[in-house]
Amino acid sequence: MTLKNKVAVVGVGESDIGKVPHMSGLGLNAQAARRALDDAGLKVSDIDGLLTAYSFTEPYFMLGSVLCEYLGIEPRYAASVVAGGASPGVMLGHAADAIAAGRCHTVLVCAGENRATGQSRDQTLAALSAVGHPYFEAPYGASIPALYALIARRHMHEFGSTPEQLAAVAVTSRRHASLHPNAQMRSPLTLADVAASKPIADPLRLLDCCLISDAGGAFIVTARERAKDCAQAPVYLAGIGEAHTHEHLICADSLTEFGIRQSGQIAYRMAGLGPRDIDVAQLYDCFSIVPILELEALGFCGRGEGGAFYAAGHAALDGILPVNTHGGMLSHAHAGAAGGLFGIVEAVRQLRGGLGERQVADARVALVHNEGGILSSHCTAIFSNTPD
Repeated sequence: MTLKNKVAVVGVGESDIGKVPHMSGLGLNAQAARRALDDAGLKVSDIDGLLTAYSFTEPYFMLGSVLCEYLGIEPRYAASVVAGGASPGVMLGHAADAIAAGRCHTVLVCAGENRATGQSRDQTLAALSAVGHPYFEAPYGASIPALYALIARRHMHEFGSTPEQLAAVAVTSRRHASLHPNAQMRSPLTLADVAASKPIADPLRLLDCCLISDAGGAFIVTARERAKDCAQAPVYLAGIGEAHTHEHLICADSLTEFGIRQSGQIAYRMAGLGPRDIDVAQLYDCFSIVPILELEALGFCGRGEGGAFYAAGHAALDGILPVNTHGGMLSHAHAGAAGGLFGIVEAVRQLRGGLGERQVADARVALVHNEGGILSSHCTAIFSNTPD
């Protein structure tokens, strides 16, 4: 059964972003959910399905049930999904499956936590260090930035990519974030600023790394027929695909090729589209090397050409393929699974139009790629503002 154009996103919302010390992780989710409901013109009672992800600051065993209780929802379909940063895309696919199967009609998907103010520096460092293989990575002090740094260094070795090309990713994202009224970081950024920022894990510097934010995001999915009755123009799910290749980096077959290509091919095939049909892309960018890899694997440029793509300005708003028009996780926000979820929110907004200076002209088709772990789990989604 194909899901092509069977469901649509009808509401999106994001919480206040940055440092929001007066709100808990649950509160941030609730604020984003309320804004998504208002955006769709729906009531809490219209929701009969809920999916959420995970939280370091609200570590409930059954977070989905806790969030239902917190929001006052008693759905017939609910769960919490753990696929790292790929969770928002995976939840989108699960929601679409559930609606197509008749298990529910309207699903609220939300994620977020107060990572900036809800945990200490030591807790943050412990979380960054806990992802490695318990026998072959963690005992040697490999943190998340260090593991992504290995990937960046290997890409440089194989293809000659440069620190300046990585920096171009951060600079492009900041330029886009400067046009987003709710982005955490909006001040100007230059290549020199990135080069002068604190070294984190060679070759990654501080400004090559994603933010730590208090933030929550939400979107609402419903059947194509019901979407027409909502307040906003529907944005249809044209294609979606997943790929899960490993958990720990030591088990990956390559440091420059992951499951991105496979998930993208499934989504392209379902949508009946290809890279040339995409008008705007929202690519997971926990570190500056990641969207470079995604550009290459998703067919927007050749292998080894992603860094040059950014350096040439092709990912800018007026470029060949505008990427992360909200600023991405490097400049908009990152709070656990909410980081990738904001890519879905931005894709929907771009296809609706009316975003002023950051609007991509004539955007009709958008691609979102989420990845989790150390490039372990992948989900690619393609959206269209027409159902044909």
